[in-house]
Amino acid sequence: PSCLTDVPEWNFDGSSTAQAEGSNSDMFLVPVCMFRDPFCLDPNKLVLCEVLKYNRKPAETNLRHTCKKVMDLVKDSHPWFGMEQEYTLLGINGHPYGWPDNGFPGPQGPYYCGVGADKVYGRDIVESHYKACLYAGVKICGTNAEVMPSQWEFQVGPCEGIEMGDHLWMARFILHRVCEDFGVVATLDPKPMTGNWNGAGCHTNYSTEEMRREGGLKHIEAAIEKLSKRHDYHICVYDPRGGRDNSRRLTGHHETSNIFEFSAGVANRGASIRIPRQVGQDGYGYFEDRRPAANCDPYAVTEAIMRTTVLNETGVETKDYADH
Repeated sequence: PSCLTDVPEWNFDGSSTAQAEGSNSDMFLVPVCMFRDPFCLDPNKLVLCEVLKYNRKPAETNLRHTCKKVMDLVKDSHPWFGMEQEYTLLGINGHPYGWPDNGFPGPQGPYYCGVGADKVYGRDIVESHYKACLYAGVKICGTNAEVMPSQWEFQVGPCEGIEMGDHLWMARFILHRVCEDFGVVATLDPKPMTGNWNGAGCHTNYSTEEMRREGGLKHIEAAIEKLSKRHDYHICVYDPRGGRDNSRRLTGHHETSNIFEFSAGVANRGASIRIPRQVGQDGYGYFEDRRPAANCDPYAVTEAIMRTTVLNETGVETKDYADH
């Protein structure tokens, strides 16, 4: 296929994935985004699909559908996102890759953005993933070793609107597929190791066109004010279990905010929202929401941010907008 319209709709057995009854199991796969295939190479493609039920309503797990509706409504604000996907490499036994079999590595400190075989584990895996994403056309833009050994991060963006979720999900698929070749597992668990170890988030950088213009800081501050009044709603959608996964991570320690409190500050990595120092100096740019968990659905996160900051929704209920 040379474009998305060349790809037909398909179907799969939803009963095998606990998404449908066996007596009525076929679910529709509707192509929405296409990438080059870094595994089978050109001219093969990877196709991202939305899943619809037998009645052509979106499956419960299809959070793209409402996100697309919201992004269409706010398209004139030109929302840009950049998401920082943290993850942890595990052996097949579930133990962090490269850690001693019956113990722990030294305390955190020398691992973040580290170099050397005693500091970082799995760089060949990380760089294979990066190159595969570049080949595919995923808007990957950076990677680094994280604070906990065998924990890594890659960044995707800037992406506009629905593109953010599409590109991050494809980057995640490619990550799991690359790890399979190396015989390791990538987990997006927000707190894979209990104790004095950093958790894993998916920090979300965001701006609208007016925030990126001269004097945009006042629009950034107005958006943060709206977010401050809807903290509980955002916590509920920032991980797939309504905040329970994130509660293990957002403790107020290990460079996180407390899950029960909203906070914001310039250059503050212990706040819910961080305004980068450069943005404070320039007076325009973007801000970073540090609350989303590593296993968040990017469609849910970006949709929630737009509902609150552009569509001016309040409270814990969301408005249902008519199809365009």
